[in-house]
Amino acid sequence: MNVDTNMTNASTHRVWRVGADIDTDALAPGAYMKFGIEEIARHCLQRQRADFAANVKAGDIVVAGPGFGIGSSREQAPAALVHLGVRAVVAPSYSGLFFRNAFNVGLVLLTCAEAETIAEGEHIAIDPLHGRITREDGQTLLCDPLPAFLLDMANAGGLFNLLRQRYGAKKA
Repeated sequence: MNVDTNMTNASTHRVWRVGADIDTDALAPGAYMKFGIEEIARHCLQRQRADFAANVKAGDIVVAGPGFGIGSSREQAPAALVHLGVRAVVAPSYSGLFFRNAFNVGLVLLTCAEAETIAEGEHIAIDPLHGRITREDGQTLLCDPLPAFLLDMANAGGLFNLLRQRYGAKKA
């Protein structure tokens, strides 16, 4: 997944809204953890948005309230979003473990104090390197900029893929 790092010619992405304190069990329900990521992803956010997993499109963005990814440290939670094609998550705050796991599997997280002003179905362009979200009406929201090394990890599809690219390691 290549993430927009420059707003010039940046494409826009459809927004899916969820509330605050979305825990990892909502993203990767425990009842499905014995199955592979495809089955886990089918149930992603089913309690909050029964329509989400079946209708999210590659490139869509999840916008949430504070506390996104709280709960257990299961890496399958951000992996389910990646499997469904989610381009990024925008929220005012995240669980620390979820934040690191997300980049490890190639998911971009933008920390934005104004995330809750973004509406369901809105189309936004993201510039994580410079910490900006641009709405279709041209309004800009400021976010915490992401360091280039995290964007490199996301663009590579996660930490293992980045290491393979850099050091020529073979797939396990």
